[in-house]
Amino acid sequence: MRMYNCGPTVYDFQHIGNLRPYVFADTLRRALRFHGFKTEQVINITDVGHLVSDADEGEDKIEMGAKREGTSVKEMVDRVTDAFFADLDALGIDRGAIRFPRATDYIGEQIALVKTLEEKGYTYALPDGIYFDTSRFKEYGKLGAIDLEGLREGARIGTVEGKKHLTDFALWKLSQPEDNRLQEWDSPWGKGFPGWHLECTAMVFNLLGRQIDIHTGGIDHIPVHHNNEIAQAESITRKEYSRFWMHNAFLTIEGKKISKSLHNTVYLHNIKDRGFSPLSLRYLFLTAHYRSPMNFTWESLEGADSAYRRVVRFFFEELPPSSGYVDERFADSLAEALSDDLNTPKIIALLWDLMKDDSIPKSTKRASMLFADDVLGLGLKQKSSAESAKVRVILARDLPEDVKELVDRREEARSQKQYEEADALRRSLESLGYTVTDTPEGPSVRKK
Repeated sequence: MRMYNCGPTVYDFQHIGNLRPYVFADTLRRALRFHGFKTEQVINITDVGHLVSDADEGEDKIEMGAKREGTSVKEMVDRVTDAFFADLDALGIDRGAIRFPRATDYIGEQIALVKTLEEKGYTYALPDGIYFDTSRFKEYGKLGAIDLEGLREGARIGTVEGKKHLTDFALWKLSQPEDNRLQEWDSPWGKGFPGWHLECTAMVFNLLGRQIDIHTGGIDHIPVHHNNEIAQAESITRKEYSRFWMHNAFLTIEGKKISKSLHNTVYLHNIKDRGFSPLSLRYLFLTAHYRSPMNFTWESLEGADSAYRRVVRFFFEELPPSSGYVDERFADSLAEALSDDLNTPKIIALLWDLMKDDSIPKSTKRASMLFADDVLGLGLKQKSSAESAKVRVILARDLPEDVKELVDRREEARSQKQYEEADALRRSLESLGYTVTDTPEGPSVRKK
C-alpha cells in the first residue's frame, strides 16, 4: 500500500492539534500491517512555498519564520524538523518505517511538472506567477463535492489580480523585487519558488508513483489543497490520483480553535512539563474516532493519563511474564473494529473488557494485550521486549491441541538453550504438516 500523509510546514513548532494527524496515520499504518499489507509511507516536510493563506498571496511562512528568528532558513527548518521528529518518537511513531522528503529537494521535479501542464494547455501566466486554469479540469472540486458556485470572493481562496477563475491556483510564484526572498530558484518563467500544492504532487510522483492507494490530511485540506493536488496530478496522468482519501477532524482546546492570539496553544513539551506521559496523549487521541472533532482539556488528559497508567500497571504488575495464546474472540472483535473505519474507541473498550474478564487466563490476557498493542502503539511491547518475544503470533484455534503442545515444549526447550531438543520438536511439527518460523515477535506456525 502506498500512503502519503500531508506533513508539517516547519516554520514553527507543532502543537498537539498538528500532531493528531500523525497519530492517526501511524495507527492506520499499523492497521494495514495487521491486515497483512506492506505499506510505503511518506510524510513530507514543507520548507518553502506555503503562503500565509491559500490565496496565492502574502508572505511565505518559512520566510516569515526565519526572519522572525533572525536565522537562516536551513537553521530554522532543521531545528523545527528535529523537534517534530522528537515529538513523533515520544508518541510511539516508528520513523524508521517512514520517508520524510523536503520540498526543496524536489525543485527540479516541480519545475518539470509545471512545464508538462503548460505543454498540455492547463496554465496561464500572470505578473506574479504561473497559474493552473481549473476550468480546464472539468472534475475540479470533486473531493468533498465542493460547491464551486457557492464560493465567494474573500473566502479561503481569496483573489489575485488577473486570475481567470476564483479557484485557479499558483503552480510557480515569481519573486518580486521588493520581496527580498531567502529562497528562490531559476526557472523557465523566471526566478521564483513553487506553489504549495505542487510540492506534494511532485513528491508523491517521485517517491510513490503516479497513483497511490491512500492520501491523508486534515479536513481543512479538502476544499483547496487536496482538490488542487487532484487537478494538477490527474491532468497529467489521466487516471485517479489516490484511490482513497482519509481526513481527520480538528482538535480544539477548551472548546476554542487553537490560536496563538488566544494564547491557548499546547505543545507536547507542555504536557511532559506537567508530568504526563506523551503516550497518555496518544491514548486520549485513540479514545475518539479520527473523523470526530475532539476537544482537549487538561481534565481530559488527566483522565487519559490515569487510564493509560492503569493499563500499564495491570500489564506489568498483575500478569505473569510468560504469555499464552491470543484470545480468539478478542482478536476477532479487534479485527472487526479495525475494519469499521479504524474504530479505535471500540478497541480501547475491548481492551478494558479483556482486562476485567475473570474467565480469561492471565497468560492469555497478556498475549492479547500485546496483540492489541501492535495496533494501538501504547508502548507495551517496547517496555516488555524480553517477554514479548514469547508471544504467539497465531491464534489458539488455528492449531490442534497436540500441535500446540509441541510448540509450547519447543519454546520451553529454546528458553533453556536445549537446542537439540528444540530441533527435534521442530521436526516433529514438520512431520505433522506444520512449518515453524522464528520471528522477533515469537514463533509463527503455519500449516503446509
